[in-house]
Order: sequence, then C-alpha cells, then structure tokens
Amino acid sequence: MGREDIMATARRVVPFAVLGRQDVGRVGGKNASLGEMTAHLASAGVRVPPGFATTADAYRELLDGHGLRARIEAQIGRLHEGTVLDEVGAEIRSMILAEPLPTGLRSEVVSAYEQLSRDQGRHDPEVAVRSSATAEDLPEASFAGQQETYLNVRGPAQLLQSCHRCYASLFTDRAIDYRERMGFDHLSVALSVGVQIMVRSDLAGAGVIFTLDPESGFPEVIVVSAAWGLGETVVSGQVDPDEYTVFKPSLKDPALDPVIDVRIGAKRKKAVYGERGLTRTVDTTREERRSRTVLTAAEVRQLAGWAMTVEEHYGCPMDLEWAKDGLTGELAIVQARPETVQSRRRTTTLRRCRLTESPGESLIEGIAVGEAIGSGPVVVLDSPVDLDRFPTGAVLVTGITDPDWEPVMKRASAIVTDHGGRTSHAAIVSRELGVPAVVGTGRATEVLRSGHEATVSCAEGARGQVYAGLLAYEERETDLAELPATRTRVMLNLADPSAAFRWWRLPTDGVGLARLEFIVAHQVKAHPMALLHPERVDQQDLCAIEQLTEGCLDRGQYFVDRLAYGVARIAASRWPAPVVVRTSDFKTNEYARLLGGRAFEPVEANPMIGWRGASRYYSDGYREGFTLECRALRRVRDEMGLTNVIVMIPFCRTLEEADRVLDVMAEQGLRRGGNGLKVYVMAEIPSNIVLAEDFAERFDGFSIGSNDLTQLTLGVDRDSEALAHVFDETDPAVTRSIQTLVPRAQAVGRTVGLCGQRPSDDPAFTEFLVKTGIDSISVAPDSFAAVKQHVAAAEMNLHGEERTAPFGTQPSQADLTSSH
Repeated sequence: MGREDIMATARRVVPFAVLGRQDVGRVGGKNASLGEMTAHLASAGVRVPPGFATTADAYRELLDGHGLRARIEAQIGRLHEGTVLDEVGAEIRSMILAEPLPTGLRSEVVSAYEQLSRDQGRHDPEVAVRSSATAEDLPEASFAGQQETYLNVRGPAQLLQSCHRCYASLFTDRAIDYRERMGFDHLSVALSVGVQIMVRSDLAGAGVIFTLDPESGFPEVIVVSAAWGLGETVVSGQVDPDEYTVFKPSLKDPALDPVIDVRIGAKRKKAVYGERGLTRTVDTTREERRSRTVLTAAEVRQLAGWAMTVEEHYGCPMDLEWAKDGLTGELAIVQARPETVQSRRRTTTLRRCRLTESPGESLIEGIAVGEAIGSGPVVVLDSPVDLDRFPTGAVLVTGITDPDWEPVMKRASAIVTDHGGRTSHAAIVSRELGVPAVVGTGRATEVLRSGHEATVSCAEGARGQVYAGLLAYEERETDLAELPATRTRVMLNLADPSAAFRWWRLPTDGVGLARLEFIVAHQVKAHPMALLHPERVDQQDLCAIEQLTEGCLDRGQYFVDRLAYGVARIAASRWPAPVVVRTSDFKTNEYARLLGGRAFEPVEANPMIGWRGASRYYSDGYREGFTLECRALRRVRDEMGLTNVIVMIPFCRTLEEADRVLDVMAEQGLRRGGNGLKVYVMAEIPSNIVLAEDFAERFDGFSIGSNDLTQLTLGVDRDSEALAHVFDETDPAVTRSIQTLVPRAQAVGRTVGLCGQRPSDDPAFTEFLVKTGIDSISVAPDSFAAVKQHVAAAEMNLHGEERTAPFGTQPSQADLTSSH
C-alpha cells in the first residue's frame, strides 16, 4: 500500500514512514519532521527510531464528544472575562482527562503499538510519547516545551494514559498564555501524539544539536551537547552537559578533524528508567563519569554529519535531539525542528551592549545566554509565583526553570540560574524573549539576595557576570550594509576565543592580531613548563594543577588541546580570511603569575625589555613550552584544516634570533611555506626597521606594534606615569620609522600592518597610516565600524594624490593631530 492509500485510510493513526513535512497540519511539526527524516534521509545514514503519530482529526474527534469543545470554549470565555489563568487551565485539563478517549482511537493506537512490538521482536517495548501541536515548531509559532513528553512508557494501558495526558497538556497555563499572546484561536490548534521506540540512552547518553552557534548565530559550526542518561536533563537544564563545536568546512573533508572545541560539563545528574515505569533522576555515582566525555570523536563526527545532512535537506538551520543506545551502541536522531531565534535575526544589523562604568568584582558568573545587559532588583525564587508577586523588570534568580516559569520569565529584565547549559530550558526561552541570562552558576541562589540591586551582563564573552548595583550601559546598532569598501584592509584584534563568534557579521578582512596570552591565562591557566615538570612546582600550585588537569593523563597534551581549541575558534570565526596568531608574549612577571610559574621565571628589574618574545623560544628555560605552542598551532592548521592561520613571532631582536626560532618551529612541523604556512614578525623594535630587508628574507610580513615601537624608539617605559607625557605614537621619530618600513617591506613583496589602539582613538593617525600605503590596520571589534569609515574617508581624500608619502618625510600637522 502506497503513501497516498495509507494517508487516505488512516484517519486517526499514521506510521512515521509515510509522513513528511507537508503533513504539519495533520500531525504537527515534530511528527512531520520525524516522518520526513524517516522517508528521505535514511538513505543518507540518518537513523530515526520507528514510530507512529495520532492525527489532528483524532484530537478533534475527542473534542467533539459529549460537548467537550463547547465546554472548553466556555472556559476560555471565562478567561477573557477576568477569571485567573490557573483556574481556567486546571478546569479544562480536568475536563479533557475526564472525557474517555474515543473507542476507534484507542483501538488504532493499541493496534499500531502491537505492530511496533512485532517489528521490534519484543513484547510491550518501551516508547517515548511526545506532544506535537499543529501550530508548534513553525516560524511564527515556536516555544520550548509547551506540551508534555513521557519517556519509558510501556504497555497499552500506560500508552493510552500518556496519550490522554498529552491531549490535556495542550491547555497547560503556559500554552494557553502563549496562544493568547500570539493571537491563535485555542480550538484551531490541534494536537498530535508521537509514539516512538525508546533509545536506551539511560544506559549511555543523549543531548541536543544546533546547526549554528545558538548565541551568535554563526552559521559555520554545529554545536553538540551531551550528558549521561536520557536527554530530558539536558533540555530541562538539570545538568551542565559536555559541549562539542564542529567546524562545517572541515567536516566535509574526511581527512580532517572538524572538532574545534570541547568543553567538559559537570554532568552531576542523569535521568534513568524508573522502577515502575517512566523516569527518575539520580546522581552520577562514579566521579570519573563527570570528567569523561560522553561521546567519542567518531560519534561527534557522525552526529554532526547527520545534522548537516538534515540542515541541507530542510534548507534552514536546525535544532535536533539525539540519543545513544547503551545496549547496541547506536546513535539516533529523535527530534528535529527549525531553529527559530538566530535564523530570524537580520544579518546586516549588529546590536551590541557594553557597560559604561567600571563594574567592580563579579558576584557570580556562569554561561552567558544572549549578548545583552539587564538590571533590577533581585528576586530569588524556588518555585513559580503569581505574576503580581514578581515585579516587572526584576532579576529572576532560581535553581532551574521549566515551562511553568515562562509567565514569570517574560517579566524579568534578566535571569540567573544555578543549573543548566546553553541548551537548557532557561537558555532557550531567554533567547526567545531576548532577555539576558546567566545559567549554570552553581550557587546564585546562595550568593544573591532578594531586594539587592544587580546588573547581569552577557556582553563580555561566553561567561556571563552578575555585578552589584544598577550599572550604566549603552546599546548600539550598526547597519553593516552601510559600511564602505576600502583598499586598506581593516582587521580585528581578538584575544578571547569564547567571544570570537560574536563578531562574525562584521565585514572584516580577517584577524590582524590573535593573542595567545589570553588563552593561556584564562583557559590553560598553568605555566607550560609547570605542566611538563611538576617536580619543580610547590605543593600548593601542584594541587591546583592536579585539580585543573583532572582526567588528563598527559599534561602537555592538556596545554596543546586548550590552546588549539582557543586558536581554532578564532580562526573558524573568520574562515577563510587570514588570522594572524601571535605566539605567547608574556613578560616574566606575567608568566610567574600562572599556576606553577614562579619556579621557572627569573625576577627582572625591567621585564618589558627582558626575557620575552623570541628570546624565550629557543632557550633551555622555555623551549619545551614553545614546543607545546607549536604543536597546538600545527594541530589547528594541519589536523583541523584551518590553514588561514598565520603565525607571528613577537619581540624578535636580531636576525640570529629569527633563524633560531624558525629552526625550532620547523623541527615541530611548522616550516615556513609548508602547507601554505606564512610566518610574520612583529615590527616593534628599531632593529626590525633598520634591518627591514634582512628580516623580510626570513618572514612573510610585518605587523607594527606601535606601543613597543614607541617605547623603544623614544626610550620611554610605557608604564611610567612620570613619563606618560613623553609617550606619543605620533612623535616624528615613530611615524618616520613607520614611513621607512612600509615601502621597504612592500618593495620586496612583504605586507605591513599595524595592530594597536591608536587608530581607534585618532582618525588623524588612521589617515597618516593610509597615506603611507600600509596594507592593513587591525583594531578592537567595537571600534571596527568607526575605523572602517575613517579609512574610507582617508582614501577618498587621497583621490588623485600619491598613494604613499615621500620616503623619510616628516608628517605635517595636518597629517597628525595628536589627541592627548
């Protein structure tokens, strides 16, 4: 019997295998998607557990019995007349549960379940019973978890009871409120029930997949979250899951490793089968389960590949749920729906918030959801309350949220939870509402106090912060479509990998400076030599390092992994544009502040001109640490496929140093020219200018570090308050050095850029750089739009003039107006 024949005769129950996305009106979005994948993507290897769906007609048949529809209409009328929502909702649900399921529906559901049993070769197999409303998961109607889901349902009686409860859940308080706000007619929305063979993920793991970054909307990655046990703990936010970020362009090449970031969550709880059916939540009993990843690299790749196949089939970003069977080891997709938050945003508009006053120390931090800022009085709650008890604009603080919290969440200026990850209920709903949220803080309900004023900031990267008081902040919108094109490349300075995806919409020419120091200080946290030589570290630091690297058998590999993941996120954010990554440039006093660092760093009178940069890389005291940096960079380029990474060497004093550093790099597989590798050098020492042609023989480009160049040209300690009035990047000695370097380097085919703050603060300095003919200017992301416009204006002013200022000439006051 063909699809048309089955669909024509199946009035109440339809197998997934004959459903498709054209059946949304008949079986709702979830079930239509399951049918679509079953029918069209099985040949591509996408595994969907079998099942069936009840139809919208079956639901209407229930409503038409014994005047139920009219009685529901009467209750909705009471709501419109002023009766409180919870009273109306409870009455409607009670009426639906009191109305027996139609005989024909009961018979067809049981018959379909028995057929599933025969197909599986098992008596009364466990099934998942999910609600799928006909207006749910559509672009104009999508909200997290409005109706009920029941897992580990077994036997006809429990199945029918679960179906009945799903029908009643169409009138939960949150669902009624949602339809009222959206303007949907309550009785025009029908409900289909999906019945699907359970995947025994209670014995393995489950989670969620987004085919874009859920915070920034960056479309070139797939984000997979995973926790032990059934997936309900991930969706509800009861656990902090593992998270894997997969780069789509590398996923297409089987020779590459597409996983560009792995973050291991605490995973302290898991959902398992209950003793008498359904499910229960228990603690993960073995400590190693919390430090182990749920998925292998091959499994992450398989899930990401399936997700990309589903996305390509649907033609839009997708939000999927997956599960792994602990008995068979097989993976499966158990739900799929279009992603409805980031995919609706205008890609040509960039909205950014930033604090405009110093916030002081953070009270607590967690995972940032969204990129906004909110503030107000704190209200700590352990359960949802009547709306009149929660003031509009307050900061909601609670342990965890579920759909019952949504009316309260809509009134909040910000949300803070103890538990949950980026795919938790609190995170999903906060994105929908556009409300900043900080989730997974661990103990916000203990630290924050009701009545105290607080500011919640999600505008500082992946970690959201909660500060005391009502802090001033600003919101800006930039129309990216109006930014002009320029000959001079305008690039970004980036340090924090967790914030890199936020800027993907900016029409930049790449990253002119990615600093390794931030990644080492904030993600590695330990001195590389201390990881390799723990015998030289004091007991206090050693205990901290052991805790930091728990579960890592090779601490050197720990450094390589963290560094590689950080660099890869930055490189992926601008692919395929060039990303210039500067190797570590800590001073000795800064290295010493890393865990275990004091044992490996001398005390210097002036670290600014001491043992730093290139001089460390070949020395006995740090060469092993530099080897780890090289391994990480090679992994990013050669194994992950991010060959847009350019390596840059800082503070290279002499030609001999350049040769020795390049030799060490080559020994570690980073040979200049190999696999297209370019190596740049910072031009920040007068010797780099004086010997420009000689350095150009060894390096492919220069990046001017204007702060150090000014310091060393003028002989001024840039940290000296007494000499602050002398430190000036527009001093003729500095500007003439720049004018000297640019044409000499370009004459031998080398590019020259400048990375520094001055172009962001001084349009006249930007115009001077454009007049020199510099190839690129690299600035902080929040300055990009202004500098891009300044560069365009400078290039317009130069129309008809010589592209490069005369060699060796001093800039006029018109060229340089110093701002002090």
